[in-house]
Amino acid sequence: MSCAINARILGRVQGVFFRSAAQTEAIKLGITGWVKNTEEGDVCVEAEGDEKNIEQFILWLHTGPKFAKVEQVIIESREASGSFQGFDIRN
Repeated sequence: MSCAINARILGRVQGVFFRSAAQTEAIKLGITGWVKNTEEGDVCVEAEGDEKNIEQFILWLHTGPKFAKVEQVIIESREASGSFQGFDIRN
């Protein structure tokens, strides 16, 4: 079953290759969507995929890459649009 989330990751998540690592993890899990930095210093993610894989991705978001220090992950479920072709890094 396909599901989708919007996520906001707070903490030391910029300048630690969070977006690149999230893209690698999403592709590994077959998840589509995008990741981007915010002006506030957070990272935002929009992701769609199999429910089990989205759950694994959410667990990964709570840790992130090696040098990240994730303090909070805010998850919002939404309807899957099916409009993404891959998983992109946005500016």
